[in-house]
Amino acid sequence: MIKKVFLFFTCITFTITSCTHKQEEPLSIDEGVNAEILYPQDQRAIRTPDGANALDLETPLRCNVNWQTQQMLLTLPFNNLAFRIERLEKNDKLPGFEVTGFTFETMPAEKALYKLTKEAGIKLVAKDAPYTSLSGDNLKGEFTDVVNMITEAAEIFYTYDADNQVMTLSRKTEIALYVPQSRPIILSMLDVLRGAGITDMTTNWSDYSITFDVDMEVKNKISSLVEYFENNPNLVSYDVNIFKIYPKDNCDIEWNKLLDNFDFGTITTAQTGVIGRVLTTTNELSLESLRQFLGKSATIEPVSEGKFVVPDMWLSRFDVGKCAKMGTAASELSILAKASVVDNNRITSEVTLETTKGQITNFKVRNKLGENFMIIGLPNEVYSADKPRSETVIFMVPKLIRTLKTNETIKNKI
Repeated sequence: MIKKVFLFFTCITFTITSCTHKQEEPLSIDEGVNAEILYPQDQRAIRTPDGANALDLETPLRCNVNWQTQQMLLTLPFNNLAFRIERLEKNDKLPGFEVTGFTFETMPAEKALYKLTKEAGIKLVAKDAPYTSLSGDNLKGEFTDVVNMITEAAEIFYTYDADNQVMTLSRKTEIALYVPQSRPIILSMLDVLRGAGITDMTTNWSDYSITFDVDMEVKNKISSLVEYFENNPNLVSYDVNIFKIYPKDNCDIEWNKLLDNFDFGTITTAQTGVIGRVLTTTNELSLESLRQFLGKSATIEPVSEGKFVVPDMWLSRFDVGKCAKMGTAASELSILAKASVVDNNRITSEVTLETTKGQITNFKVRNKLGENFMIIGLPNEVYSADKPRSETVIFMVPKLIRTLKTNETIKNKI
C-alpha cells in the first residue's frame, strides 16, 4: 500500500466523511468511580504580588487618551507582506511515501492515522484523543497529503519527529502571528483575540508578534482576519472613559436636567437596555462638559480610560481592569464591541457589557462620525454591591481608521 518515492507529485482524489464521535456510556457505580478531593487553598501559600501581575506592556498605548484633540478620521498605511502565521513546534518533514488505495470505515481519526502510519513504521501519539470519526475511500497521493487530509477533516494538528519517527496528534498548537509594525493594527489583533476568548498570549513589541495556542477553528478565524486586510479594511477605534458617580443627596441622578444644560438636539437618541440606557450625542457634549454637569450633584470617581480597536464586522474586547487601579470593583467589567461602517461616515456599534459573572446588558448604537455615545444608569448591583449608592458611566468616542496597503516598511505608526 505504501511505496517509497524520491520525486513524486500527483493529484489526489478522495472521499472523507465525518461524524461526531460517539460518547461513551458513563460508568455505573459498580464499575468504579474516581473521586478528586479538593482541599481548602492554603492562605499562606506564596503568590506573585499583585503589583507584579499588574505590569502590562500595552499600558502606554492602551491607557493614554488625548481628550483635548480628537482626530475622527485617520488614514493608516501598512505593509501587508508583514502578516504571517507560523507554527512554533518542531515539525520535521514526513517521509516521501506514496499512498495507494487507503480505505477505512467509520473510525476515530487517531485510529485511521494509526492504520496509515503503522505501515510506514511511524509511532503515533494522540495527546487528547478521541477525535472526530471519519470514513475514507481509496485515498491516493503522497503520504504527507493523505495525512493532511485526515487531520484537517478531523480538525486536529500533527507534529513529526524524524529522529525518533514519532507523529504526535493534538487539538491545539502554538502559533506566532506576525503583524505590520503599526500600533492600531496590533491593538486590533489583540482585541479581536480577546473577543474570541483568547487571553493567555504573549506579545513581542520588538518584532510585533503575538504568541498563543489555537485550535483549528480559531486558527482558521485568524487566517481569515489576515486575509481580510488584503482589501484595505476600515478599523473603528474607541476612546473610552469609565467613572462612577456618587449622588451627594443619596438620591438618583436627575439625567433629565441634561436637556436644560445643552441645546436641543445635542442628545440625538436615547435607548433603553436590559440595564442602563445609552445616549448618542453631538460633540458639543464632551467628556469635560459631562463631568461639569454631573459635578453639581455628585462626586465623581475615575475608574479607567483607554482605547481599543475593532476591524469592520469583527468582535473586539476591552477589559476595563487593564487601565484601572488595582482592586477597583469596576475593573472586572469588560466591553465587547462589534462595529460596522456604513456610507463611509456612519458607524454601527453592537456593544455588550459583561463581568466575570456574565452579561450585564447590550446595546446597538448608530451614530455619525464625530458623534459620541455614553451608557448611563449602571447601578452598584452589577458589581454585587448595593452600598454606597452609585452609578457607573461609560463615555465612548468612535473614530474611523482607513487602512492603505503599501510595500514600504512602516514603523510605529500611531
